[in-house]
Amino acid sequence: MGHDLFSTQNSIFTEKQVESLNRLIPELSAEQMTWLSGYLAGFNAAQQGATNMVQPIAAQPLADSGAAIRTATVLFGSQTGNAEKLAEKLCAQLSQAGFVPTLQDMGSYKPRQLKRENYLFVIVSTHGEGDPPDNAEAFHEFLHSKKAPKLDGLQFSVLALGDSSYEYFCKTGKDFDTRLEELGGKRFSQRADCDVDYDDAADAWIDGILQALSKQLDTPAVVAVSPAVATQATASSYSRKNPFSATLLENLRITGRGSSKDVRHIELSLEGSQLSFEPGDSLGVVPSNCPELVAEFIEVSGLDPRAIVTNGKGEDTTLEDALSHGYEITTITRPFLEKYATLVESRELGRLLQEENRSQLRNFIHGREVIDVIRGFPLPGITANQFVGLLRKLPPRLYSIASSYQANPDEVHLTVAVVRYQSHGRSRKGVATTFLSERVPEDGTVPVYVDSNKNFRLPEDLNAPLVMIGPGTGVAPFRAFLEEREIAGAKGKNWLFFGDRHFHTDFLYQREWLDYRKKGVLTRIDVAFSRDEEKKTYVQHRMLENSRELYAWLEEGAYFYVCGDAEYMAPDVHEALLAIVEKEGCVSREKAVEYMRDLQQGRRYQRDVY
Repeated sequence: MGHDLFSTQNSIFTEKQVESLNRLIPELSAEQMTWLSGYLAGFNAAQQGATNMVQPIAAQPLADSGAAIRTATVLFGSQTGNAEKLAEKLCAQLSQAGFVPTLQDMGSYKPRQLKRENYLFVIVSTHGEGDPPDNAEAFHEFLHSKKAPKLDGLQFSVLALGDSSYEYFCKTGKDFDTRLEELGGKRFSQRADCDVDYDDAADAWIDGILQALSKQLDTPAVVAVSPAVATQATASSYSRKNPFSATLLENLRITGRGSSKDVRHIELSLEGSQLSFEPGDSLGVVPSNCPELVAEFIEVSGLDPRAIVTNGKGEDTTLEDALSHGYEITTITRPFLEKYATLVESRELGRLLQEENRSQLRNFIHGREVIDVIRGFPLPGITANQFVGLLRKLPPRLYSIASSYQANPDEVHLTVAVVRYQSHGRSRKGVATTFLSERVPEDGTVPVYVDSNKNFRLPEDLNAPLVMIGPGTGVAPFRAFLEEREIAGAKGKNWLFFGDRHFHTDFLYQREWLDYRKKGVLTRIDVAFSRDEEKKTYVQHRMLENSRELYAWLEEGAYFYVCGDAEYMAPDVHEALLAIVEKEGCVSREKAVEYMRDLQQGRRYQRDVY
């Protein structure tokens, strides 16, 4: 910011307090600012018994005046930050309602505290194929172990985040919900399972908690957020619900002639948006569907493209517009199949959806899209509104930002691998990747917003060494890391592991890495090109080849980052790192696992995998 928010001349604070406030406030998110405002309001209400403030759920005096303050713990497990943001929001609401909530990351939560909890609200995402996010692994393991305590005095509720296109939708949240009840906890309000468009369901869950608290404590539940605070804290009015139209500046193919891949370097202008970001954040892109696919949908369904329906935002529009901009028309989700099977009365689809046929359903969905279901199981007589009612809202796609805001103000860069493939006799293409690469004209605009990821951040210490594992487009955030480190004058060493198929056609940003190497910004780069040799070599093999030096970097305090494929690459890299710690540290497997957990808890092992 250009000036301090507070000074000793315009406030009642001491010089030391002013200094602390000016350091803290600019770093707070909107949710944190709102939470702090609510916390202070609730705290003050509890102290003063003020009647002119928001009526808290349980406005009681502080403990030293003879009564206990109502407390609650909000516990989150988050891979990309969505669960954390919702946890902050719930804390803000609880504070406004007179509670004193504690916000806790599962990665730093002390399990022994569990027995002392009265109200526990768990917000957790599911990562990959039913796995807990990185910061929830240890707590998830503890809760399902023999060490988990009896929780007869606990009241809890779970908000589960997931993606219904995955087989094990919201599994981690379901695990926590089931296990807490098994341990004796009482479900305070029902678990909510949220798909990628989670806002409404999450808000309903939060409102349900506040109403349940009000009913249980027999006091009014009032939720109010100070407009002044919200305005102060929000640097930009653009968000997932209100994206900014960013002008396309550059769409450059960065794979060479003859490559089996089409990877684009995309640059967008954020000028006038007031949007900013940090290295490690993602850019949300709100795409539109392929016009040819929309036309085929309308033809196969036999519906009028001008029929009026409700779009994904609750507004009336034409069927053609709703299918173009409002709804997901490619990915098959289980909820879609369940609704469709009921309408079409198909025994075959019904059989696939039975629990014992999970593997058959997985095989059926693989390589198919919604259009295949509609063609294979026609549904004559369906209305336009019934048709869109089967579909989920078109979710934004997140891309790791490949640039530093400090180095490129008012711009944001992406590294996008264009998805095109053949399956079941049809040509397929990625919704957002082909939207960005093919359908946005020169000087056209792309609806975008910044998705902050606090779990993938550069260290504050500019002297800390970095090890970055980024094969393929996973290298994108490390381009941002190096830009940021260079402009900040960071002295810490930087080591990049990059991998792809072929050296001559797929060495993304090669000139930039060599330039950083020459300047000394990039201390070392190790590469693995899997199709250039008879034996396939990947980044994890390069790690193992350099195990002694890699372990030495860790012992020096290096931060270890991984970005890219979650299904194969990330587990292979994790296993290689475990083997390196075990070998070079001369420790048992159990001790190596402990070492890695310590790295994660100290935020020195961070992953952005998808």
